[in-house]
Amino acid sequence: MLQSKIDADLKEAMKARDQVRVDTLRMLRSALNYRRIEIGHELAEDEQLEVVRKQVKQRNDAITEYERAGRRESAAKETRERELLQAFLPRQLTGDELRVVVTETLAALPRPLERGAAMKAVMAKVKGLADGKAVAEIVGAELAK
Repeated sequence: MLQSKIDADLKEAMKARDQVRVDTLRMLRSALNYRRIEIGHELAEDEQLEVVRKQVKQRNDAITEYERAGRRESAAKETRERELLQAFLPRQLTGDELRVVVTETLAALPRPLERGAAMKAVMAKVKGLADGKAVAEIVGAELAK
């Protein structure tokens, strides 16, 4: 289970005195605990992964803002945290793999296709395996053909 992996990694990071990793893992444990309290039951695996994805998205947004403000050190710290968090997520589809899934999904849908219906169908297949922005770009390009 994800929680036990986080706990084991936290213990290892504490022994290695890797403060960024310790802080990131503690933050993740806290986010999981807050979500558990919020919904009122123990988190299922997919709910835990959703919390991790949310934390990764927050890091992506922070990196963008720090880079825009010229704060390279802060952006680098957020990038390291994002990499640590991504280790808990399933492997993401590559651009080529995603393009194949999008093409196959759109081919199976009735024509004419609306962007919203296409996105809904593709996201149902790649949930958790691809970023929504990347999916939107590829769907838009395929619909424009």
